[in-house]
Amino acid sequence: MKQEGISLFHLNHRIKKVLKNEFNSEVWVAAEISELRYNQNGHCYLELIEKDKKNDQITAKARATIWSYTFRMLKPYFETTTGQKFTSGIKVLIQASIEFQEIYGYTLNIKDIDPNYTLGDLARKRKEILARLKQEGVLEMNKELDFPEIPKTIAIISSPTAAGYEDFVKQLENNNNNYQFHYKLFPAIMQGNQAEESIIQALDRINEYENIFDAVAILRGGGSQADLNCFDNYWLTLNVAQFPLPIISGIGHERDESIVDIVAHTRVKTPTAAAEFLIDCFDSRREFHENLQEEFLSLIHETLLEQSEKIHSFSNRFTPMVKQIIQDKNNRLLLAKEKLKSCSKQTFADQKYDLQKHETAISHLTEGKINTQKQKINHLQSKIGVRVKHLLENQKNKLTLSEKTIQFLNPINVLQKGYTLTLKDGKIVKDLSQLSKNDKIETQFKNGSLESIVINRRSKK
Repeated sequence: MKQEGISLFHLNHRIKKVLKNEFNSEVWVAAEISELRYNQNGHCYLELIEKDKKNDQITAKARATIWSYTFRMLKPYFETTTGQKFTSGIKVLIQASIEFQEIYGYTLNIKDIDPNYTLGDLARKRKEILARLKQEGVLEMNKELDFPEIPKTIAIISSPTAAGYEDFVKQLENNNNNYQFHYKLFPAIMQGNQAEESIIQALDRINEYENIFDAVAILRGGGSQADLNCFDNYWLTLNVAQFPLPIISGIGHERDESIVDIVAHTRVKTPTAAAEFLIDCFDSRREFHENLQEEFLSLIHETLLEQSEKIHSFSNRFTPMVKQIIQDKNNRLLLAKEKLKSCSKQTFADQKYDLQKHETAISHLTEGKINTQKQKINHLQSKIGVRVKHLLENQKNKLTLSEKTIQFLNPINVLQKGYTLTLKDGKIVKDLSQLSKNDKIETQFKNGSLESIVINRRSKK
């Protein structure tokens, strides 16, 4: 049998009637805002969700609307009462009418919001975060760190344009005792949804230079409670609690204490107070050293006074004894002086006699040695004279013989005997093989020379 259905419009129309009959008045609904946006007309559009408490999974979802004329009243009322911005991520209790349009479907038209419900949820979350940090054993971890006695190098987490940061720097640099501080700013977003991640990233950057800094100051120049909710975030407070350097929290609000204030090593009211705290550390250490110096000087003075009295007492007791000892020593010294004088005279006389004996012996011995050496020199002189004369005669004979040999070998003397010399290029020709046809040669005679050209060369066979 053929099935006949109803149109989608009729289905949605019937659902609309059912909802209108079932929910003929406004209802209160508890939900979490997951998305929120405004349009140019001032209307607010939301997406509401509900999560499973065990696994945090979304179990329900719905669209909601706050028309502009209602939103203009609800938003400031909610934020003033709760100190919390009307934004995504918070839980709300809303009064809404249920509307269903055949085209757009199901939506909630919000008429009112109960801020007390959100306040209770924020307090519950805060309590749960503190309990979780305590259970994990990190709640007091940063407080247990030893704060440096003289914190000279400070890492600062703040917005570079924040007035609180400027107040901190001004107070630090203009301290009355001219203490020298070294500080570096690690810029971060200090309010809004991005503040948590930005501050954690700044902490991570500081952690890379852990050995350089003495402490960390988180600074913010005040603001509404809504602006400070990021300092109640679990992950931010966990990072602060576990940070290896002591952290000073100077967020700038006095009425309420954030979880960051609770887990930080030291909480102060304002950035200026944070600077004063660091200056006070110097003052305390300076006062400690001054007190220590005074105590030390006082102890030295008392010790010197006590020892002076002891010395005076000893002096009174030992003065007569010392005088007697000095007198005895003086007498012994005079006796030793006379004895030494007598011994010195005798010793000097003995040494003088021995010296004269040695002088006489040395004189005789030296005179003998000199005579012996004179005789040797005279004998050597005689021998050298004979030998030199003989050597000169030999050399003279050799020189005469060399002169005669040179004269005999002189080519001029050879020419005088009727011989000739043949030269080629100024050199004597000793062998026929040195000459070639057409060579120009010079023939020297005893009374002149002759130039000729080789026409033919005959050799003996």
